[in-house]
Amino acid sequence: MFELNSILERDSILVGNFPLSQLRLINDSQFPWLILVPRRSGVTEIHQLVESDRQLLMSESCLLAEALHDAFSADKLNIAAIGNKVTQLHVHHVVRFESDVCWPEPVWGKVPALPYSQQALVDVLQKIRSLLSDDLTLPDDNAELYY
Repeated sequence: MFELNSILERDSILVGNFPLSQLRLINDSQFPWLILVPRRSGVTEIHQLVESDRQLLMSESCLLAEALHDAFSADKLNIAAIGNKVTQLHVHHVVRFESDVCWPEPVWGKVPALPYSQQALVDVLQKIRSLLSDDLTLPDDNAELYY
């Protein structure tokens, strides 16, 4: 049975579900930063997924990357499955700008997170959900919207 890692749950907000993965927004307003978390138990690496799930993860990742690049006019997208601190498989999609606080370095561990204000969170979730509305199943309630 799939169970979300407590750190991922604490640090992110559920956006919705793709066929394979939960889509979650990292609660750091400095970067549009989302993660895909395949709903498979005990998986820590992409190669551990069955072939059909690997293909589905790649499709979901590319769909998300294209939507984020276009919606936020990204200078660069950083996409990575690192997992050194949280071993549950999750794939980061970080929209990067040459003007962001960490450019050109990676965002991981460079600066403290700056949580979204309530209105900014509503706005970014609405933007992402509307971009992916054809492919994303929304949560049954918006309890996580206001955490």
